[in-house]
Amino acid sequence: MILDWLEEWFKGVLIDGITSNLTGLFDTVNGKVGEIAADVGATPQDWNSGVFNMLRSLSETVIVPIAGAILALIMCYELIQLIAERNSMHDMDSWMLFRWVFKSAAAIILVSNTWNIVMGVFDLTQSVVNQSAGVIIGNTSIDITA
Repeated sequence: MILDWLEEWFKGVLIDGITSNLTGLFDTVNGKVGEIAADVGATPQDWNSGVFNMLRSLSETVIVPIAGAILALIMCYELIQLIAERNSMHDMDSWMLFRWVFKSAAAIILVSNTWNIVMGVFDLTQSVVNQSAGVIIGNTSIDITA
């Protein structure tokens, strides 16, 4: 009788201790997931606006002009090869010139909008992180009593 009572008391103490530890563990994990999601989901401007503005100005004043110069050299070389390959334009179709113009225009648009493309990728990943953080927090909230 005393052994049964002692066994039930000991079992109750262990169950209560384990339940309170697991409840605290899940609450801590959910809190940390929320904090990490807030840190990872921050935009580059919110994270460090000084570095963001410096990188943007470097991109616009240094990287894009260098990329434009390299692009101009490559496109001129390709046009010279196109003309020389077709016997100084005696054996040339108009679609070849239109293809060269289209490739040049596409490359110029990509180079001039590089910063917007990079920021679009950041916005996309920020959206994915924020949505997944909501799902993780909602799905990992476990009620031990249930």
